[in-house]
Amino acid sequence: MSADFYRFDAMLTLEERQVRDAVREFVEREVRPVIGACWREGRFPIELVPRMAELGLFGPTLPERYGGLDLGAIPYGLMMLELERGDSGLRSFASVQGALAMYAIYRYGSEEQRQRWLPAMARGERIGCFGLTEPDAGSDPGAMRTRARRDGDAYVLDGAKRWITNGSIADVAVVWARDDEGEVAGFLVERGTPGFSAPEIETKASMRASVTSELVLEGVRVPADQRLPGARGLGAPLSCLTQARYGIAWGALGAAIACYEEALAYTKERLSFGRPIAAAQLTQERLVDMLARIVRGQLLVHRLGQLKDAGQMTYPQVSLAKRENARAALEVARMARELLGGNGISTEYGAFRHMANLETVDTYEGTYEIHTLIVGREITGEGAFGR
Repeated sequence: MSADFYRFDAMLTLEERQVRDAVREFVEREVRPVIGACWREGRFPIELVPRMAELGLFGPTLPERYGGLDLGAIPYGLMMLELERGDSGLRSFASVQGALAMYAIYRYGSEEQRQRWLPAMARGERIGCFGLTEPDAGSDPGAMRTRARRDGDAYVLDGAKRWITNGSIADVAVVWARDDEGEVAGFLVERGTPGFSAPEIETKASMRASVTSELVLEGVRVPADQRLPGARGLGAPLSCLTQARYGIAWGALGAAIACYEEALAYTKERLSFGRPIAAAQLTQERLVDMLARIVRGQLLVHRLGQLKDAGQMTYPQVSLAKRENARAALEVARMARELLGGNGISTEYGAFRHMANLETVDTYEGTYEIHTLIVGREITGEGAFGR
């Protein structure tokens, strides 16, 4: 029995299924055979980037003139789901490339900036990252310390960012800083700019098949035409996060489904006291709990996608979806790891790898608690942040 218990597949259009199936085939044929070793080695499989670009995984919702596919929200979500069925690191790469870096340039950049960067990024020829989170301001981007001082026809950036996906392999970083008036602004900082470095974080026990870095800016001089002209205030980077969180809500389901299907197959084949462990009541309870979380998540993101395409989606709705599906996927992975017994800690199986990754997915781009407060503020009209 697959995870399609409520006939979710029947809710999809032919185009949506075709998009989903193309990415699923890529993951089965090219990702799954190598991703376990990549995760153990702490290596992002950068050799897969050209194939990901061929599939249109970078900025697929953007207009075709910028290298996108002009896809709707649901096929994009299905892409992210199938990528994360392989590994959260691959989906994170695509999310940062498309929903953060490319989206920021598309929405807030000049036409010259769009033409210079977006088609090349869509083709995977240029890699981007998104520098918002700081060492001392993870859940509070309003406490940003990075500064951009105007100096003639340029800005001089000083500060640091941390936990930046793609940082050390990026050709361009979208860096957010406060200008002389204290307003949050976005800047395109190219690799090799004097004073700019991106040391990789090598102590991770999660997202090991993903590049995670610091961004260090020490007197980095950026021409004024590399400021994003449409970005004014903290709402600009937060709007980019809304796009990425939408993809995460779908993506986390992919990891959950992979864990559920692995656990189901394992318990049907594994014998204990002469019977498959799937025949045990407690095993069946676990499997049903896992399936229920997946079904709820599928229905949630499908409706969210409909709202997004209709222009009716709100960021608190995205917060609820990210909060629910990331936490549900983590719970599913934990249950799968338990059902696999001793094999659950082996990277020959996927459960532990997905479980470790989902600890990060549950935390980044807004923790469970932060999204709780976002939704709480929406339904009560009372802000509880900082109390």
